[in-house]
Amino acid sequence: MHHPRHGAPILVLTCVLAIGSGTACGQGARTSAGAEPSSDVAALLKRQTQELMDAIAPGEAEVWRRYLLEDVVVLDENGKVYDKASLLKELTPLPAGLVGRIEVDRFQMKLHGDTAVVAAEIQEYLDYHGQNLRTRFRFLDTWLRTPDGWRLAARHTAAELKDPPAISLSAGELGAYAGEYQLTPAITTTVRPTKNGLNAERSGRPAATYLPEVRDVFFVAGQPRSRRIFVRDAGGAVVGFNDRREGEDVRWQRSR
Repeated sequence: MHHPRHGAPILVLTCVLAIGSGTACGQGARTSAGAEPSSDVAALLKRQTQELMDAIAPGEAEVWRRYLLEDVVVLDENGKVYDKASLLKELTPLPAGLVGRIEVDRFQMKLHGDTAVVAAEIQEYLDYHGQNLRTRFRFLDTWLRTPDGWRLAARHTAAELKDPPAISLSAGELGAYAGEYQLTPAITTTVRPTKNGLNAERSGRPAATYLPEVRDVFFVAGQPRSRRIFVRDAGGAVVGFNDRREGEDVRWQRSR
């Protein structure tokens, strides 16, 4: 897994994270559900999940091996699918210069006989060569009751996205984006500068406020998956913008 901003080292923690809240191995067939109260099962699974989190930084693979089913399926926050063997290979101690820990919180569980479905969040604290990073992940786990205890059968992890910090642009810089842009003859967007960013009003829709992330790149607060990227010609004049989401662009041309 690749982390574009911080390189391979942080990747170890992030990847392992994704895998993390699982628990490690032990196989076995299901057993019939006993009289174990749902609250007791939730407390147990949260404790096992935290054990996995605590094992990440030192690279203690045996903890994971103990709680994961042999045929576990893990889908990480980058869309990569792991089986047990490939997942365990990702677990190595954090390299020198990195100090991290992970806390499990907002833990919810629904019990269905010998199957438990967990929705929870984990908070990662990472000292990356003296820089403090804070990252949250959400995950959905499926646990099965086996003769060896509760074992993780499946996990889906998603990173909790955050808005980037906004920068300040001068009135002149913001004014360069003012104008009308066209998607089709019937669909247009009018852009006007504001004190801190841009006001964009698409035909038939309410106006939206765009904040600058860097020059020519803007975002709407609360929509971290999307960016509006303004395009310039060879002379530096703004000639359009691309609305980008998940790497796909919708292209608009400046009409006036």
